[in-house]
Amino acid sequence: MGCSKTAAGAVWVPLLVGLAAAMLGAGCHDDPPLVGAQGRLRLSAEQLTFPGTYVGKTREQTVRVLNAGRSGLRVTWTQVDPPFTVEGLPDQVGTTEVEVRVRFAPAAPGPYSATLTGTASGGGTVTLTLTGQGLAIPACPVPAACHSSTFDLATEKCVETQLPDGATCDPGNACLVEATCQAGHCKGRARVCDDGNACTTDVCNPLDGCQTVPAPPCPGDGVCQVGVCDPAKGCGLAKAPDGSFCGARRGCDVADVCVDGACVVRDLPDGFVCAPSTPCQGEGRCDGSACARPPPTVLEPDWSLDAQVYEHDLHDMMVWPDGNVTLSGFFANPMLDATSPAPLLARDTGRRCMLWNGRLLCMDYPQQGLVSLLERGTGQPRWSFELASARPDLAAKTNNTIFMARLAVMAPDRLAALFEAYPAGEEASTLCRVYFLLVLDAKGGLVSATLLTDPLLSVCNHPHPFGLVSDVTGDLYVTFSPTVNSGAPLQPGAPTLVMAYSSDGVERWRRTLPMGGGELGMVRGLLLPERSTTALRIEDGTEVGSLPMLGRAVATREVLVPSPAGTTVNPGGSAVVSPELSGYTVPGMAPAWTYRLEEGQSFASKELRLAETLPGRSEGVDTMVLGFVADGETPTLLGVRTKDGSEAFRCALSYTPRSLPQLFELGPESLVLMDGASTCGECDPPFAYSRSRFQRFPLKGLQPAEAPWPGTFGGPGHGHHELPVRGSP
Repeated sequence: MGCSKTAAGAVWVPLLVGLAAAMLGAGCHDDPPLVGAQGRLRLSAEQLTFPGTYVGKTREQTVRVLNAGRSGLRVTWTQVDPPFTVEGLPDQVGTTEVEVRVRFAPAAPGPYSATLTGTASGGGTVTLTLTGQGLAIPACPVPAACHSSTFDLATEKCVETQLPDGATCDPGNACLVEATCQAGHCKGRARVCDDGNACTTDVCNPLDGCQTVPAPPCPGDGVCQVGVCDPAKGCGLAKAPDGSFCGARRGCDVADVCVDGACVVRDLPDGFVCAPSTPCQGEGRCDGSACARPPPTVLEPDWSLDAQVYEHDLHDMMVWPDGNVTLSGFFANPMLDATSPAPLLARDTGRRCMLWNGRLLCMDYPQQGLVSLLERGTGQPRWSFELASARPDLAAKTNNTIFMARLAVMAPDRLAALFEAYPAGEEASTLCRVYFLLVLDAKGGLVSATLLTDPLLSVCNHPHPFGLVSDVTGDLYVTFSPTVNSGAPLQPGAPTLVMAYSSDGVERWRRTLPMGGGELGMVRGLLLPERSTTALRIEDGTEVGSLPMLGRAVATREVLVPSPAGTTVNPGGSAVVSPELSGYTVPGMAPAWTYRLEEGQSFASKELRLAETLPGRSEGVDTMVLGFVADGETPTLLGVRTKDGSEAFRCALSYTPRSLPQLFELGPESLVLMDGASTCGECDPPFAYSRSRFQRFPLKGLQPAEAPWPGTFGGPGHGHHELPVRGSP
């Protein structure tokens, strides 16, 4: 039986099972010695595994050293090499547990392991296996200008911070100098460009710096004074050539003409030029009281290219300011100099292309998820931007399939790039989408990046941005609509989500409209959705005016001209009778004029363009809207003056149509026409996979108009930006 003490503070001393036999039969003594007692060294764990640890960070775990016996132990321990360290290893272990701290601090990525061994005098040996994985510091997203992005080891997240005011920065624009950060934005002083010649215009290209281009013509007084320019003094006035018309009367018997700088009434002599020439008809001359004109001629093409012959999917075109033509297609190799005897094909394929800063800008070139700016002469990329590498945080929200949806010019040094992707966890067959709106500078640097969210975008019906455009301040507008089919080209459904963003990519407003998606236009603070019957104010999206369906409207600062009612650019289908073209005042949207075709004639395509007469006349430059009329078997190009809706000319084109005129662009005294595309032209992308025919016709005396809205990407003009009008306030 056991022994006990009865004095104050006495305790029962339970006997260890291992010592019970030795104690039996022994007498009870005060503080008996433990004869033959032993200590046994133990650890609370045989292995410590550290979770993945970033280089530079330290993780800590603990293990307890125990003595399972009664006798104290003297212990020796082996050395543990970095990145493991052990603190608190005891030399002696009594009856109390000892807590030991083990730390893992990798200096480089990779797996690590070590073994800690403890040996007790007479108490055995213990081992502790240590393992850990060192992780490389992840790349942080490319920060916006005047921000830094660093990986915080404490939170294990990338943290973006604003650089202090005054820090130097790269504005991504060669036209800004001495740039510094101000309130998180890179600001600089405008580079001064001046060649000392008042008759040239000194401009600055964001990529190339100062350049000199011919200045706009000096304005006259609209009567009998014409504008002239002196390189030292600039614009002035001089007498208009005698015989220039100066008033409303223009008959050969009675006419208002300039004589010695004054407007007078004269009876015009035979042979006097009484009517200007048109692209297909010579000038009129007085013959008695009549203004006789030579018969019109048919416009003959001076260049043609058939994509079927080249076996390339080419169905879009861009006309450079010098008149050269570049062709592109849906995932095709762009043809950089299509008008030369030996056209140059770019090395790689691109999804869609447009012109920007004197170069070719292509999306998904040479692979999906990239936007690249190509040098015009060589096709070599000046720069490329890839969403996945620049913003891995956004890429993590996808299943790693990222491609581009739209591009839009916001300003010479700002570009909107809208990326599309399948959401994380979804297969490639999904109709779910996630969108990222990025703003890039002229050098391809990141200005801002935004994940777009809205209930309409969360529906898995392939919501798609069918329209993208910006205004003169660089603010951006995008429309999303569901699609009614699953594969390209995408056909828009309804409703349409309209979203407005600042030039820095900050949302301003949004609203949903009960219409199908389409292209977007812009003029003087008004947004022009293709399938809308009203314009929208850019301040808040409220409706303005009551109009026919806008279609792919064109506009000057004074007049808006919608597409002819019911017309299309799609091949086939029943003929549409559309005999009228109407103009509306800007910005009030009141009816201004209506032009009516002759009985039995109809407009043949919804595509319209704005052209200007060449400068040099005393009455100034005349702006007209161009469209195609179905007039027998020969397509007819019609010019209507935007100021009053009067007819300026009709010119027949000499070719055998494969389809109605599907797309046309203007160059300097030239028109490039496309027909023969076989897929939907009012889808996105227009005419995908088609092999079209392209022809260039001389258009003497006309040039592309400098107007607020040249059009949208994939639609008229490829401009995506409301341009300021020459000479406008």
